[in-house]
Amino acid sequence: MSEHDEAMIHAIRLVEAVIFASTQPVTARVLANLLPEETDVDAVLAEVGAQYAGRGVGLVEVGGGWQFRTAPDIAPALRKVVELPRRLPRVAMETLAIVAYHQPVTRTEIEEIRGAALSQTTLDLLLENGLVTPKGRRESPGRPTLWGTTPAFLAQFGLNDLRDLPKREELLVDASAPGQPAPPPAEETQEG
Repeated sequence: MSEHDEAMIHAIRLVEAVIFASTQPVTARVLANLLPEETDVDAVLAEVGAQYAGRGVGLVEVGGGWQFRTAPDIAPALRKVVELPRRLPRVAMETLAIVAYHQPVTRTEIEEIRGAALSQTTLDLLLENGLVTPKGRRESPGRPTLWGTTPAFLAQFGLNDLRDLPKREELLVDASAPGQPAPPPAEETQEG
């Protein structure tokens, strides 16, 4: 076995171990800092991904880094034995969606968009779950806190980047689809 082959095997094992041991997605930059300078991190990641292809877990790029995730076809079987994390209440999900799509956003702006007051409990729940974080302060009277999402938000929702969020058009229900209520009729105007 050549020296290059041995170096590649060592790099693959190291990358595999780091990603496996990490609770958060591991960035390519972190991996590059662990490996010898001449190592092609992308080639190592491709090899690790290939080795796990078709297995019970796979290497996926999520939240700006790399993480092992259960294969999608296996996940339903695990629901019987793995405790699922507690679901967020509806108000927390609404708040999280507003933050994700409008960040950086103030609490007042969240309340305006929701059309309802935002309790500190809801914000605390999102903070405890590591889904939102302060992103500075707005340069306006009172200097309100600006809120944004975290890498944990991306990882939890299987996103690699905020650009992967569904577009508004994808979220709207097609009123012409079967089983959907018909849109209200357009008002007719009489011109005289």
